Order: sequence, then structure tokens, then C-alpha cells
Amino acid sequence: MNQFNYNSDLIGGSLMIRESRIIADLLISGANPDEWNRYVMVDNLLQKRSAASAKRIAQAIRKRLELLHPEFWHALRDGDEELATQVAFCAALQRNLLFVEFIERVVRDAYSSQAESLELYQWGEFLDDCAHRDQSIANWTDSSRKKMGQVVFRMLVEMGYLDSSRSLQLQNVSIRPEIKTLLDDHYKYRLKDCMTMSLAGAY
Repeated sequence: MNQFNYNSDLIGGSLMIRESRIIADLLISGANPDEWNRYVMVDNLLQKRSAASAKRIAQAIRKRLELLHPEFWHALRDGDEELATQVAFCAALQRNLLFVEFIERVVRDAYSSQAESLELYQWGEFLDDCAHRDQSIANWTDSSRKKMGQVVFRMLVEMGYLDSSRSLQLQNVSIRPEIKTLLDDHYKYRLKDCMTMSLAGAY
């Protein structure tokens, strides 16, 4: 029997909207491996300091987006900043069960209980609990756990659920109708439930 593993890529970065639009365009255009290498490593479309950094970020974003239907890619590439942000958030959720469960078990509970904010320690407590299911988490370094927590909270800030990384104050977020339709059309009801939270409770 295979042991359960969360297989998270959270340490790879937050929503990276600008970079995600570029990767979405490459996916839509059907770029071949040579073109990917040229655009990312040579032309440096992502505008990173090193080819290695550009390659790592491109791969992380691509792995997230490839889990979504091409309709999401078009919305990401062609939509306004808010729409693109919400698509990138969908992709991060789709790629990271750990992030999904943090929202379901911690963030949603905070909204439902009318808490004013989240607390940094909640990420550590959440990971400790998850370690009972995925034993590899117990071997993660403190720096990796902290880094992942920073990325999680940053994505929640970028989406607008939190006011800032400093205050972690909860805010209401209006999910675009286009996103709700895409999630419904492709049976991603769990992701939709994760995103539709409000201070008056889930809706």
C-alpha cells in the first residue's frame, strides 16, 4: 500500500501573475520544447536574474496550469488583473492539496467563526496535524515550513482574503462569475468551495 504524500509545490512561489500570463500564452500557442527553452532561458521572457531561476519558475507555473483546462489559460492570459489573479489562485489550489486543506480546515473556520484575522502559528499547527497523514512532513526543515507558510499567506493576500502579510486581517472577496462558471463547467466544485468564503460564513 502506497503511503499518502501531499506532493506540494508551495515552496516554489506564490501566484506570480505576470509570469503566469506568459506561461499561459506559451501553453496556448503550443510551444515545443525548443521554443520553451528559447523563450524562457534565452529570451528571458520572465525577466529573472538567472536562467536557472527562470527555468524553475516556468516549470512550477506550467505544472500548475497544465492541471487546468485551456479555458482557464485564456482567462488568465486575456483577462484583467483581478480575473488573472483568481485563475492563478485556482491553479495553485489545483496543484496543492495541502493549500486546499489549509483553507478548508483553518481559513474557512476563521471566516465562519467571525475571527478578525489569521495567526502565523496556525500554519505550524496545521502542518503538525497533517504530519499524522503524511509522515514526510515531520522531516521538513523549519526553514521549509516557514517558507511555505509565507507563500500561503502571500497568496491569500494577493487574492484579497487577507489585508496584508503583517496584519493577516480577513476580508471579503468577490469571486468573478467567469471563475465560478469555469469551475462548475469542469466539475471543480471543491476549488469553488475553497474560494467562496465571506465573513458572514460560507456562501
